[in-house]
Amino acid sequence: MSNRMKLIIQKVTKAAVRVDDEIVGQIGRGLCVLAGIHRTDTEKEIKWCAKKLLGIRLFEEGDKHWKKNVKDEDLELLVVSQFTLYSVLKGNKPDFHNAMGGDESKKLFDLFLRELSAGYNKDKIQTGVFGAMMKVELENDGPVTIEVNSPEQKSDKSTEEKND
Repeated sequence: MSNRMKLIIQKVTKAAVRVDDEIVGQIGRGLCVLAGIHRTDTEKEIKWCAKKLLGIRLFEEGDKHWKKNVKDEDLELLVVSQFTLYSVLKGNKPDFHNAMGGDESKKLFDLFLRELSAGYNKDKIQTGVFGAMMKVELENDGPVTIEVNSPEQKSDKSTEEKND
């Protein structure tokens, strides 16, 4: 099976994440992002997704849709680790064998946050608490919800270049 980091991106007017009823991260207008790391993901998928997230055009320019990205508009990001994006139902019970395990996943999630901070303004990026039970509150704008998966890795170099 190929590597496939998954992002669920929601355009929001505001969003917050709570742990034990305490707000640990919150943003105004921007993107709320649930990030799932597949058990076979590597730094390559993480870096690709960070670049894609910062470049995706989900905002308006006047009356034209899909023209501006979060950086163009100087907006915020709330990024939450979400291993359940890799659930597979076994009957009525979810199984998470495709999600990367905790310690290894935390390293790649932290890399994802560093890559976002390096490509943007780290003060505009908020997150939850990795591995904690969190409550995410958001006001979806549009509503707009987009799923992004890192490209399947091929041995053919020309295919990789097209996906970047």
